[in-house]
Parts: sequence; C-alpha cells; structure tokens
Amino acid sequence: MLMANSWYEDLNAYIRLGEPKLKKKAAAWQTAIGLQAVDGLSVSDYLLKTAKENIEGKITDNEANAQISNYYEDCCDRYVIEAGTKEADIVAGRIASLLAEKIFSFTPAFWMSVHRYLFKDVFMHAGKIRNYNIYKNEWVLNGKSVFYASYDSIPMTMEYDFKTEATFSYKNLSKDAINRHLAQFTCDIWQIHPFGEGNTRSTAVFLIKYLSSLAYSINQECFAKKSWYFRNALVRANYNNLPNDIHATTLYLEKFFENLLFGGKNELKNRYLHIDWKDIKK
Repeated sequence: MLMANSWYEDLNAYIRLGEPKLKKKAAAWQTAIGLQAVDGLSVSDYLLKTAKENIEGKITDNEANAQISNYYEDCCDRYVIEAGTKEADIVAGRIASLLAEKIFSFTPAFWMSVHRYLFKDVFMHAGKIRNYNIYKNEWVLNGKSVFYASYDSIPMTMEYDFKTEATFSYKNLSKDAINRHLAQFTCDIWQIHPFGEGNTRSTAVFLIKYLSSLAYSINQECFAKKSWYFRNALVRANYNNLPNDIHATTLYLEKFFENLLFGGKNELKNRYLHIDWKDIKK
C-alpha cells in the first residue's frame, strides 16, 4: 500500500534521539525517500517498515535491499506495482545503501556506476549512455523543455565538465563564490542528462558523495523535503526564452545550496520557480 505523508516525521524520531548511528541512517533514508519526488514517485508502507528495521540495526543494508526485491517478486497486488512504488522502493533502498558507503571517485565512470547500481533491473539502460535525443515537458516551463546535450556529444561533454571541475581551485573563495560555483557545476552536468531516465536522482546522489568528499556537512533535509524544488531549479538554470524576457539563472539553485551547505534559511517554494510567477512585493 502507498505510504502516508508522515514518513519524514516517523524517521525524524530516530534523529531526535541523538544517537549518531541512528541519526546518520535515518537521514540517509529520508534523503533516499525524498529524492523519489523528482519523478513524482511515492514509496510504500513496506519500505518504511524496512527502513526502520535497517536504522535499528535489525537488518543490514544488503538484507534491506533483498527484502524489498523479494517483496515485489512475491507481490500479487497489481495496484501497488502500478502505482509506481516498486521503482521508488527499490531505488530508495539502494540510495540509502550507497550513501552509507565510504566510496567515491570524481569521474564520469563513477557517475555511471551510481546510475547502474540504482536502476539495475529497473531500467534496461541502467548505467548506459543514451543513444537518442530527449525532450521533457516541464510544469515549471508550461510544458516546454530544456535543451539537453545531443547524445553523440555526451562523452566529450562529460569529460570536459569533469576535467574543468577537477582543476578548479576553491582556495580563498568566499562562501558565496563557492556556492555559486557548485550551483553552476551541478547545473552543467545535469544539463548533459546522459541517461534515458533517472538523471536527477543519480546526479543528486553523485553530488552528495562529491560534497561529502570535500568534507562538507550536508543538511539532508534539503533533499528529503525539497528534491522537486532542486529539480525545478535545475530546469530554470538551463532555460532561456529571450522574447519573453526569461533568462537561465542559477539563483534558485544557489538558494538551495545555501540551505544545503551553509545554514541558509531560504524559502524554497516551487511556485517561485514557475516562469509565470510574479512577485507582488516588487
């Protein structure tokens, strides 16, 4: 059955206990579950039950993922499967597991391996570079799409963006400058959209691992509660419509990163990102 909206507070109970192990596990699951919203998916009550058992140390990460897979192999409830919880549950379990692993490599190959791990047996193309061009209707753009990288340019574009970031120096930069740079880097690699599906979730997981490798303490609540805002901010960072005075801007993404990394208290509302939004205070 579909899960109630109280999942965040249910898992927050472990964080309030203050025990580091429980807190870390619960935060990872909150992030993993929250990220399913970028594709409009919801997890099930069974997933929440499994997450709690994992947080409490009753089952390992591998056992948690095995339980979720076995649940859907044995599931006869067509509504549950068609409601999208199968994809959400399986991917959420794998995200929580990957976030707990102390592994990372700042390479396109690692990004591809993240996608492969998250979506194995979910998408046939898991971990593979798409060989076709894509177009996605966006609510925030009134049904229009961002221009994504051409499929035949993906390997070269990935190599360029990763090489540029790897040689970039953060030394002596202000927090604002770091914030702007990270927003732009994330905007650039997301625009490549190297995979057929699951790009935002794999990008977010890769980004969390990257920021952790830089020793940043991450406010997991941002991805847990504001993952759809994160996606819409990426869309606005890559969309221009000059005749209508709409310009690509990382401003919204910078607000997200300020909350994520630097204790910001920006109000992250999706309606603010819609191209028709008018600030009546102006």
